[in-house]
Amino acid sequence: MSENVVRLHKATDPPDSTAVTTLTVVPDAPTTRPVPLWVRSGRAVKTAVTHERTRSAGRAVARHGLYTFNGGRIVARRAWDGRTGSRYERMIRAAEAAGNLEAAEEWEERLQRFRAARHHRRMDLLHSPVDAAKGVAVGAGMSVGVLVALGVVLAISTGEVGDVVTPLSATIDFIALLIRIVQIVWGPAVTIGPFLALLALWSVGRKQHAAPQWALPANVRSGEGEPITPSIVVKALRDLGIAPLKNAIKEMGDAGASMLGPITIAGCGVEVDVTLPSGVSTNEVQNKRRKLAENLTRHEHEVFITIPQAARTVRLWIADSGALDEPIGPSPLVTDETMTANYKTGKAPWGQDLRGDAAELSVYQRHLLVTGLSNQGKTAALRALALWLALDRTVQFWIADLKGIGDWAMFDGIAQVLIEGPSDDHVIQATEMVEDAVEEMNRRIEERRQDPTVVFEPLIVVVDEAQLAFMCPVVGEDRRPYGGSKATSRYFMAVRKVHNQGRAVDVLMWQGTQDPTDQNLPKLVREGAHTRASLVLGTESQARMALGDKAVDGGAAPHLLRQGLDKGTLVVASDGIAIPAGQSSITVRTHFIDDEPAAGIAARAKALRDGVTTLRVVDQGEERDALADVAAVIGDEARLRTNEVLKRLHALDPKVYGDQWTNDRLKALLEEHGEEPKKSHGVMVVHRDHVARALANRDADGSASAAQ
Repeated sequence: MSENVVRLHKATDPPDSTAVTTLTVVPDAPTTRPVPLWVRSGRAVKTAVTHERTRSAGRAVARHGLYTFNGGRIVARRAWDGRTGSRYERMIRAAEAAGNLEAAEEWEERLQRFRAARHHRRMDLLHSPVDAAKGVAVGAGMSVGVLVALGVVLAISTGEVGDVVTPLSATIDFIALLIRIVQIVWGPAVTIGPFLALLALWSVGRKQHAAPQWALPANVRSGEGEPITPSIVVKALRDLGIAPLKNAIKEMGDAGASMLGPITIAGCGVEVDVTLPSGVSTNEVQNKRRKLAENLTRHEHEVFITIPQAARTVRLWIADSGALDEPIGPSPLVTDETMTANYKTGKAPWGQDLRGDAAELSVYQRHLLVTGLSNQGKTAALRALALWLALDRTVQFWIADLKGIGDWAMFDGIAQVLIEGPSDDHVIQATEMVEDAVEEMNRRIEERRQDPTVVFEPLIVVVDEAQLAFMCPVVGEDRRPYGGSKATSRYFMAVRKVHNQGRAVDVLMWQGTQDPTDQNLPKLVREGAHTRASLVLGTESQARMALGDKAVDGGAAPHLLRQGLDKGTLVVASDGIAIPAGQSSITVRTHFIDDEPAAGIAARAKALRDGVTTLRVVDQGEERDALADVAAVIGDEARLRTNEVLKRLHALDPKVYGDQWTNDRLKALLEEHGEEPKKSHGVMVVHRDHVARALANRDADGSASAAQ
């Protein structure tokens, strides 16, 4: 085995002139085998055939050809219907399939009248040739006589005997001219006529979209914004996959629209009643809501199915595409600063129903329950009603906000009691507040017994995030739990007592709760509310808890709303709001009143009242210097994103800087001392120098105050 030695220094010995240099010849890489011409041609043909432009052209050719062919079928069908009684026969079959015998008898009577009139016309044809010949002879004779008489008058006038035949000669010349014109035009007309006829058939087919879906243009095929017509509704119902319904519609032929009532405009959509044929139940259609919506080229949330009072009938409300994603505008409470409230006779402007009409709620002697998933607008919906009612100076408020982040802070100076905080201590205080309401109710009842004419000022007891009260694990000194749903539960029993007798003396219970279950919203409590409203929920069982079986069986479906997209949309079951006849619930898109305009409305309410001293309990936790903590968590960083600042604050003290600390609260803290977060590359950040200046400004303000 030989080794190759690589020398690192230059050799001093002269090279051997006898050494032979061996050259290695490296062959060229083999050339790629040429692709046969037929393969390249096939690829080119495949590319050309599968190209989108080729497909579009093919669809266009097929579409316009089928427009003409199917247009001819439509015209032929119309002509056949006009000459025969097939239309009446289809209507009779449709009425029989729908079980409407009265309509079937009416159409049969119309068919008999049509046949009698047709027979009369055919009998007249036996005498018409003779009558037509007599008419032509009499008409020709009279025309010649008139022309001769006119010629006589002309001859007498001119004195020329030859003028007697002048009118008759002129008429003959005119007829000859018409014949000549017809001879000239007839040839081109015969040539062009078929093309005009085909164009007319194409136009009919195009208007009816008489072509398969794959051949139609994209905008027609997608159906976005397509108006709802009887044929579209019938086709959507036929394709639901309900065999008895499909068979009945097939028996009806093209007259399946006889199931439909008038399609009327209803707000940002249309509404139509559908009378189902025998053998099809309303809940079968309700259970196919998504498929029905897709058949109507709508999203599921854009179709609502309710059960009106009429038997075997479903009411469809179909939104215009995308209309439910548009905002409904500000609340009248914000736009009309002169608005006042009346607890007994007034109605709160809560929002709009799906028809676009104002949805107004009466709260007179009605307990209220608003529920839904977290962060869907429950507090805003509940607070909007309270803000309206606050404009009635006679109404008293006791409020427990068990979230404790300031959502109800504007009621300081309106409410006599305001509890804010999520801790067990605050739940205990809220429970004692409801128990005090029971004592006030009993006092009023006793006073009413002594004087039946006495009138009490309404007392509204509001508990927001009531699920915390029902789930509270604390047990009192008397060994009675504050939470729970047993007869020993203090909060549960206090609410039950208010529900049982409070409305008689105008002591009302308003509760807001989230994600209802049997544990955090007991059955007896939820059924004690006269007005039950639900935002989006996760399951149908939760919808039944929130609104009751009757409302859900009648079409109420808060579990079909879209979480995050349908914020503020409520399904309401109450006799305090106008609900269409035969329905058990109504869907309301509530007005959103933000914190700043809510504070303005509260200020108007305070101006209507004499000074109210609010007993306020706020969960402030451990006393901390928030501004100094912000400076501490920033440390040596020149700037830090607001989300990171909040995260570090939460890590510093989770109890104080919990979920209630948001970007808005951080911004308000800095603005209070003359600084605010700024954007850097499109992201909100907090600058260390700005926080330092805010601390300096605060210290300067404190020194100035101390000096004064």
